[in-house]
Amino acid sequence: MGIQMRRGVREGHRPEFDVRRTALGFVLLALLVCGAGLAARTVLESAGRHPAIAVASVVVLVAGAVALLRRRRSRRAAARAAAAAVETAYEVVDAALEEASAAEAAPVPVAAVPEQARPVDYAAMDPYDFEEAVAGLCRRDGCPDVEVVGGAGDLGADVLATTPDGRRLVVQCKRYTSDNKVGSQDLQRFGGTCYAVHEAEVAVVVTTGEFTEPALDYAEQCGIVCVGLDELTAWSEGAAAPPWYAGAAVQPAEG
Repeated sequence: MGIQMRRGVREGHRPEFDVRRTALGFVLLALLVCGAGLAARTVLESAGRHPAIAVASVVVLVAGAVALLRRRRSRRAAARAAAAAVETAYEVVDAALEEASAAEAAPVPVAAVPEQARPVDYAAMDPYDFEEAVAGLCRRDGCPDVEVVGGAGDLGADVLATTPDGRRLVVQCKRYTSDNKVGSQDLQRFGGTCYAVHEAEVAVVVTTGEFTEPALDYAEQCGIVCVGLDELTAWSEGAAAPPWYAGAAVQPAEG
């Protein structure tokens, strides 16, 4: 069974000319033209009879048109200003975010510890390095012609120098452990040579350990400056004055 096809306008076929529609269109156009003519005639006659009212009406219309244009322009300007403000705000926020990201990514600088502020482990040195370290402190604090003379036949003197104020400095270095104290016999042997042989004006004994009480008593009688580990550390770190400022040595009593 065949399917019936609905007849219609074929593709590309123009519709037939409608006389009724065309006539109606012309009638409406004629009515609009006549109405516009009558309105214009009425306005002109009214203007002739009342020119002031006509002028005022024209002014009002012109003013209204100008106000409408200004309002539209102000709206456009306000919209542009708002858009520019929003764009500026976005730029400020983006710049702040970039600065924050850069600050987070930047490495935090670590302050370097000055070499002279670092504690020195004098007890870990051997006797020869310890003598050189004490001589280095003397040079650092202004002693000229510092000389390390420790060794066999040194007669109790390990470091010889001249203090900044011109006195003869004689230093004996005792690199002892914490349980081995410098005794009075050590001080007596040094006291017997530092003045008579080395002509000391300032006599100093420096140790990495401590002094016995008899040794300190003998040193006080002979004018020998005793520098233990705590005093040595303070001198090394600049927390205490050099030992030759403790006063000039006193010659030991004879007998």
